Amino acid sequence: MTIRPQAQNCIYFGVAGTGKTHQLLTLAKNYTDEFAALSIDELCSQLVAPLNWREVICLIFLDFKENHQELVKVPELLEHRFFMAKAAQNFRDKNLSATAWSVLQQFSHTESTTVRYKNRAAQAYFDKDINGAWYLLADIDIQLVPLNEQLSEFHQACRQNNAQANRFERFSMVSFHQAYGYEEFVEGIRPVVGSEGAIGSQTSQSMSYAIRDGAFLALCQRAARDPNRRYAMLIDEINRANVSRVFGELLSLIEPDKRLGMPNAMTVSLAYSGRQFGIPSNVDIFATMNTQDVSLAPLDLAFRRRFRFIDCPPTPELLPVIQLNNDNDINDETIDMAKILVGLNQRIIEVLGMEARLGHAFLMTVSNIAELQSTLVQQIIPQLAQLANQQLDILQYIFNDPQQAIDAQFIQAPPHLRQGHFEQAPQFSANQLFGQFNHGATGFIINPKLISGSDPFTTAAIYQRLYDKSS
Repeated sequence: MTIRPQAQNCIYFGVAGTGKTHQLLTLAKNYTDEFAALSIDELCSQLVAPLNWREVICLIFLDFKENHQELVKVPELLEHRFFMAKAAQNFRDKNLSATAWSVLQQFSHTESTTVRYKNRAAQAYFDKDINGAWYLLADIDIQLVPLNEQLSEFHQACRQNNAQANRFERFSMVSFHQAYGYEEFVEGIRPVVGSEGAIGSQTSQSMSYAIRDGAFLALCQRAARDPNRRYAMLIDEINRANVSRVFGELLSLIEPDKRLGMPNAMTVSLAYSGRQFGIPSNVDIFATMNTQDVSLAPLDLAFRRRFRFIDCPPTPELLPVIQLNNDNDINDETIDMAKILVGLNQRIIEVLGMEARLGHAFLMTVSNIAELQSTLVQQIIPQLAQLANQQLDILQYIFNDPQQAIDAQFIQAPPHLRQGHFEQAPQFSANQLFGQFNHGATGFIINPKLISGSDPFTTAAIYQRLYDKSS
């Protein structure tokens, strides 16, 4: 008995900006194969390999239809590359015309006036006109949807065939949100538009509905046909959706020991199609989870039990040190982004808790003092203001503003909350003013000198004030 590696179910969790989505993109590379470009003949062979003769002939009709040819005669079928590729796979070079005629007649319409054949199949696909040309029936569009999709993938592969290498992705990536549901992830009813018939010079369109596979089910179908390689479902922001509703009856199947081929393998009947389904053991599930947004629904215990949780903390050691060329100073001054992040997070934890920390991604791309000012004004301060409920004393503590001169404060009290006599405060635009100032505990303004990038926010010393106290 072959021992299969156990599937992985992992959730990377942490506050915003800690590289969780980047982790998914890195994992995706482990589920991507690069190979030399295939010839058109090799692509044809791959396409028709899993198909029977009836499916191959339907595919040929669809290919002709894309070139605006509805009527096809048998010699044209025999010369088509799909037909020749299937014949080569079956080591056939004789009696191919008889094969084509047999399939066309067997799957012809029972009420056809041009085809006489006794042993017709229950489902009809073809009919013939009085001139001996065959065509696809108009009412089988739904049955041909999977073949249409495979044909589209084939043409796309042909268009990319000039590249030096092709990529085969063994993963599917989705981002959950509040409206994401079972229908998008597992299966659901979707509209299908097909041609109904010609009216004058135009073709009328018919609307019907079909059960279509969602992202996860489609990935599982691919994995089941390729059991020797691993596939991955990558889910960004898994806690933004109702996971119990999204996974539905598959919640029991995602456990590694319940996968197909494992000792406790399980199958269930799917909600829409009713077909039996089990999750292949070569499918891994990786997801990210934001622990900072309190508006997101927590994951229930049954779901949590099926995953390993991997913490993604802020990683300040990844951050750069920027240099300031100060004409008034002989030596260059430096601002250490790592020390700023550590210092801010230390004070954030003291007043707002661990889940309010800043991720290192906020400061990853900062390369000069102007970018640092912009990041503080447009990203970091607004986020902390929301988490602190606009409370002035909390924000000033985080930025080490108490006991500082008002001009050197990152966060200032609005003029009407200041004590003592100060010079007339400048006017501020709406995006510089936060809070409703209903009482003395809330409401603040960002120092306009920080916004404009003027002194004292042009020197390293004022940002070094944000460092950890031990620095």
